[in-house]
Amino acid sequence: MHYQVKERISGEVIAAGTQDQQVQVFEGNLYFAPEAVNMERLRVTDRIYTCPYKGECFWIDLETENGYFQNVAWVYRNPKPKYDFIKDQIGFYAYETSGTIVDKTAVAQSA
Repeated sequence: MHYQVKERISGEVIAAGTQDQQVQVFEGNLYFAPEAVNMERLRVTDRIYTCPYKGECFWIDLETENGYFQNVAWVYRNPKPKYDFIKDQIGFYAYETSGTIVDKTAVAQSA
């Protein structure tokens, strides 16, 4: 599966990648490798959410010509043990938010 996270109004691509290459699907969310994310309009904040089993993450906001949208993504800089696979990955909701939409398309299998 190929995923794109886009700015909701303009359709500008914020993140794009193929599952098991640049994207991991975990707990129904999309975790993108940092190199698959355009951080130009994303702002890592000092606001923290603490998950009881993954640890602390920092919320990421989206700043566009169409507005400022809070908490569209997050990043775990130092996750708890067993969750190293999401360390420094940029997490996005796999559904529409106030600032983002997600497109997914099947990837053709090579013969």
